[in-house]
Amino acid sequence: MKKIVIMTLMLMCGLTAALAQKPAEIKFDKLTHDFGTFSEKNPVVSYTFTYTNVGEQPLVINQAVASCGCTVPEYTKTPIQPGEKGEIKVTYNGTGKFPGHFKKSITVRTNGAVEMTRLYIEGDMTEQ
Repeated sequence: MKKIVIMTLMLMCGLTAALAQKPAEIKFDKLTHDFGTFSEKNPVVSYTFTYTNVGEQPLVINQAVASCGCTVPEYTKTPIQPGEKGEIKVTYNGTGKFPGHFKKSITVRTNGAVEMTRLYIEGDMTEQ
């Protein structure tokens, strides 16, 4: 009987310690990037957002989806360990788009404490 009580107490302590760890948490260096003005002669522009896992568990990006097909996010697929950095490269392709101002969003979903974050890119594409 004594062994069962001791084993139960050890199991409860182990579970409590495991649950006490903070989950993964994503922290971006910045959430918005402005490309400024660029010509429709060179309509493809890219920017790489960097982030850090400031939590205590491995961070996994489950999905990164842009608000339209002219914007393509590429992201680190492997888990990011606590304290390490990852990247999301976002490419805007203005080919065939009307010149002028644009603002697009990228929705990032993770296993972190905050499950969803939005990134934004914007700029002004001028005529040739």
